[in-house]
Amino acid sequence: MEDKSHLPYPSPMNSDGGNAGAILLAGGKGSRAGFSANKAYVPIGGRPMISYSLRTLDRSPRVTLLVLVIRPEDRQAAERVVERVGITTPWLMVAGGETRHASEHQGLEALSDEIAGGQIDLVAIHDGARPFVSPSLLSQLFHDAGRHGGAVPIMPVDAPTHRLTGQGEIALLDQEKLHKAQTPQVFSAPELLAAYRRAQEAGFEGVDTAETVERFSDLRIRATSGDPNNLKLTFPEDFALAETIR
Repeated sequence: MEDKSHLPYPSPMNSDGGNAGAILLAGGKGSRAGFSANKAYVPIGGRPMISYSLRTLDRSPRVTLLVLVIRPEDRQAAERVVERVGITTPWLMVAGGETRHASEHQGLEALSDEIAGGQIDLVAIHDGARPFVSPSLLSQLFHDAGRHGGAVPIMPVDAPTHRLTGQGEIALLDQEKLHKAQTPQVFSAPELLAAYRRAQEAGFEGVDTAETVERFSDLRIRATSGDPNNLKLTFPEDFALAETIR
């Protein structure tokens, strides 16, 4: 399923380094949070969760094309969110795959014509379960990816982390060198698409975008300081905390 009826003629390049596509993943489930339906549409502060990040991506001056990756059964719910947000950026919807990696690849292939034609230089892939990405973080990621080829927001690990040895013992890791990755993750568009095509040929699926890029491209990835409010909402307590942010 792919609907390109919302695409206009390509817009001029931005003076600060080119246009970007944004892929918003909204095909997850809500089982760990105790929801029977897709958590992307669970209300936070009276608005569907996904509407927050959708609005932020829509208002970015760098984003010239939005791809919403959905489950086919959620299409009407997704269309209602798009209408409610009132997005003005050209957009399209595609059906996701069975896994996160497959859904990312579906979103990238939906942008393939624009990438090949040079209308899109960067691609941001964002998790719909992180509703509170800030405009400033998004802008910094585009800046860093434009300079280095890729950018991933990271946060320090806030608890001691151990490695299990072959003898069943634990060894404390250097916490200062350990960080947790967030999204959006932003990369040079042609290399990103090529990496996913190589991964498909190899039968590989990464846990996030950066892993696939590291394995199947030569892109340099910049570590960008993340945002503690850029939470991933997974469990019931996460949704309770989100209500205090919005």
